[in-house]
Amino acid sequence: MNEPAIDVHGLRKSFNGRVVVDDFAIRVERGLIYGFLGPNGSGKTTTIRMLCGLLKPDAGEGTCLGYDVRRQALEIKRHVGYMTQRFSLYEDLSIAENLDFIARVYGVPDRSKAVKLALERLGLEGRRTQLAGQLSGGWKQRLALAACLLHSPQLLLLDEPTAGVDPKARREFWDQIHDLAAEGLTVLVSTHYMDEAERCHQLAYIAYGNLLAQGTAQEVIRAAHLTTWSVSGSEIAQLGRELKGRPGVDTVVPFGTQLHVSGGEEAALDSAIAPYRQDAGLHSTRIEAGLEDVFISLMNQARDYYQ
Repeated sequence: MNEPAIDVHGLRKSFNGRVVVDDFAIRVERGLIYGFLGPNGSGKTTTIRMLCGLLKPDAGEGTCLGYDVRRQALEIKRHVGYMTQRFSLYEDLSIAENLDFIARVYGVPDRSKAVKLALERLGLEGRRTQLAGQLSGGWKQRLALAACLLHSPQLLLLDEPTAGVDPKARREFWDQIHDLAAEGLTVLVSTHYMDEAERCHQLAYIAYGNLLAQGTAQEVIRAAHLTTWSVSGSEIAQLGRELKGRPGVDTVVPFGTQLHVSGGEEAALDSAIAPYRQDAGLHSTRIEAGLEDVFISLMNQARDYYQ
């Protein structure tokens, strides 16, 4: 199918007079893992719920899996798997019982076979009788993903699926996501982790309801036109306080024993850094801006509705 999995523009949503998503547009081709990033309260969850038919936009139009996001919400729900931020299955039911219940809700044919395949695919067969409430965060994550896949969706919408999960479980989860994408499934996933963002085929960054950047990781970095210096040495904390607010310095971010000092105007930033480059106790190196540098810069530029 040549049509994109998601193609929307002009989406707008407000609650009690406060605009949460404003003039949002995104196009996601099929088979991609699309990273959706932004600070808490930026409108990511609201956007995801509009895309999967749970919320009707106040304005805007477009399609999800070829279905109109304003008029065909029921059809969208039948073909989308949505994994919420919080674990939403029944904690007093076993893994297998939860999956059987979800299969009933979706009217999955040959339910027992579908549940068995889901258990095997996500490595849950050995725990099928364990109560969901007794699972660790990583195993709850696997169960939630298995439930999303039961009805063979064409699109997965994952809302911060790895929050609170240990690094090993996060890596295993992303290996599974890449396997699914290789089979043709489209995935839109919101995350705060930069290592996860770098594993996505494309990215979109949203802040306070507005889309600020999109493209591949390298495209987003290049488009930011951000100059970054890495500074290490003694009294880094004091140096950070001195640099903040200097002309040309947009952000000062500690990275272990180093500071990443970034600015949008190269000459102005170089001028701000110059006095410290003569300090024998400091080591300054011009580096390529990373995704985290770019996203912190974007977040600092965004307008908070409450400010």
